[in-house]
Amino acid sequence: MEKQITATKVVDARGTFCPGPLMELIKAYKSAKTNDIISLYSTDTGTKKDAAAWINKSGNELIGVFDREGYYEIVMKKTK
Repeated sequence: MEKQITATKVVDARGTFCPGPLMELIKAYKSAKTNDIISLYSTDTGTKKDAAAWINKSGNELIGVFDREGYYEIVMKKTK
């Protein structure tokens, strides 16, 4: 069973295309506090790879990439 995670911020970028969802995630990241959990919703398949790569490259924690009904949810923890 999947652990329930409560996001501090939810970025709903469903219906937008690359690079929109990633840019929205970065915008939320910049205004977030350390240890905030940010959840990104996206319908763009490329976001799964792009957002995960950016989260890892930025030194933050990728909590998970989940397939939801009709969209993807990418969850990160701001550690820096």
